[in-house]
Amino acid sequence: MRRSLEGAFREFAEARAGQLFRSACLLTSGDTHLAEDLVQETLGRMYVVWGRSSARLGNPAAYAQTVLVRAYLAHQRRRSAGERPSDELPEGVAAGGEDASLRLTLLDALRQLPPKDRAVVVLRYWEDRSIEETADVLHLSSAAVRTRSSRALARLRAQLGGSLGEFAAY
Repeated sequence: MRRSLEGAFREFAEARAGQLFRSACLLTSGDTHLAEDLVQETLGRMYVVWGRSSARLGNPAAYAQTVLVRAYLAHQRRRSAGERPSDELPEGVAAGGEDASLRLTLLDALRQLPPKDRAVVVLRYWEDRSIEETADVLHLSSAAVRTRSSRALARLRAQLGGSLGEFAAY
């Protein structure tokens, strides 16, 4: 029985790790090291509850996303979360020109949002979650999610200026 639970968890982790990492990268504004740590923490927490309540999880993928967002928000509340990477990259920019600069521009704009606003934007527009699902994950009311979403999008529009429409074309 133990082996079948471990096998089921391993399959789940292999199938969801990529999506969790992409979401974590967006939440952390491109900090891949922190994103890896968050995914590892998420999968570790999932493993702990997998054997005890795998039948009660219902939708393990949605639960994993919830655990990821909560781990990210917990990290942001820590004192060490104030550390920021340097603006200078140690190696040159990868080939791909326009896509790379677009990605860096969007990640920089996301980085300037407060953590909960960033989480709302990622859940609502990247993960395509409903207002109610987002509110449940973040322990907010639906009205608070709508307000944070509206304000975050206004900030993104102000940061990106008139070029927001051309970003949407990608």
